[in-house]
Amino acid sequence: MTHANILGQAFDALLQPDKFRDYGPNGLQVEGDRDVKLLVSGVTASRALIEAAIEADADAILVHHGLFWRGQDGRVTGWMRERLRLLLTHGIHLFAYHLPLDAHPELGNNAQLARVLGLQIEGRFGEQDLGFLGAGTPDWSSSQVLADHVAAVLGHSVTCVGGTDRPVRRVAWCTGGAQGYFESAIAQGVDAFITGEISEPQAHLAKETGVAFLACGHHASERYGAPAVAARVAQDLGLQHRFIEIDNPA
Repeated sequence: MTHANILGQAFDALLQPDKFRDYGPNGLQVEGDRDVKLLVSGVTASRALIEAAIEADADAILVHHGLFWRGQDGRVTGWMRERLRLLLTHGIHLFAYHLPLDAHPELGNNAQLARVLGLQIEGRFGEQDLGFLGAGTPDWSSSQVLADHVAAVLGHSVTCVGGTDRPVRRVAWCTGGAQGYFESAIAQGVDAFITGEISEPQAHLAKETGVAFLACGHHASERYGAPAVAARVAQDLGLQHRFIEIDNPA
């Protein structure tokens, strides 16, 4: 068994949250009262994930999207009250890491997305170096071929805008809601940019620049970092780990 403070120290040592300017608190967000034997990981601290963790008799949860964000209503009512009630009633600790979990060079969301898609990491770009750059494969003869590959691997539909029939040699990516990184990606001379979501301006930029914009789902692009980090820390501390997938079409 492991005390929650030791678990938090292990997460902090690996993810180094103090290096990031983030949208909410990283680290322990809800303190439980259990020693930790089973660590559950998931993408978002939703009620469904919390209930599944309770069913699994988990002692702690690690997520990418926690409960608290800058600028949100601070009142504990409705859905927030219910999530907190479940965690506190069952004594479960909740840990959340947002940008630090995106950025880790080996275990983070961007590095893990590269692993599953077969991208070779060659560099970083953008604010706080959150964007990743890499090489495609000779098999990606067009942006649509790449889009089909991403859809097949992630099991999620892909919106592909712009691009051409030329081979995709250089790719930029940043998981989740990183559509604002598109202009910085274009400046890197890439053939395609992969992220989770697309907004109205990016469709025009993709068509006008010839750089393909691939939106593959916020959740679908970010389901790999939390389990990779949790598995590493669990192994180091001698804990059990289980990833719980809560499907989200967004």
